[in-house]
This record gives sequence, C-alpha cells and structure tokens, in this order.
Amino acid sequence: MKKIVVSPKFSRAFRRYIKRNPELKPRVENVIRQIELDVSAPNLGTHPLRGKLEGLQACSCGYDCRIVFSIEPDEIVLIDIGTHDEVY
Repeated sequence: MKKIVVSPKFSRAFRRYIKRNPELKPRVENVIRQIELDVSAPNLGTHPLRGKLEGLQACSCGYDCRIVFSIEPDEIVLIDIGTHDEVY
C-alpha cells in the first residue's frame, strides 16, 4: 500500500468540485481510499495518459469525474480532479 500525497492543485480543485457537487464527496473519498489500497483495481479504470499529461495516470470516480495522479516509488501523488474536460 502506497501513501497518498495531495498536491495543492488537487486540494483547490477538490474544494471547487465538491462545492459544485456536494453529493459526490463520499464517492470521491471512497475512490481515493481504493487508489491507496490498490491503484490497479479494475473498478477504478486506471489508465495512463498521453500528450501533455504523459507519464500520469487517471481513474474515474463517477460518470463525469476524473482523478489525475502520478505513481511514485513510495507514494501516489493526487494532482487534479474534475470533469473530463477540466482535467484533460
């Protein structure tokens, strides 16, 4: 199990996203716990990104909610959260 590290950008984006969608907060928190336990769990839909975000990973936490993160040797750094169009 790797440690979760939250970037300042993720913190700001999370506050904005939850303010717009307060009902999704428990789901997002659950997905973050799942990422910490097993980042490659099939239900997360974790996939590598290409283009300007190459080297990063993303997973889904609902119909139109994505979490962008990087996998480091001993931690997972949460980078961004938002709709598909906001994070890509």
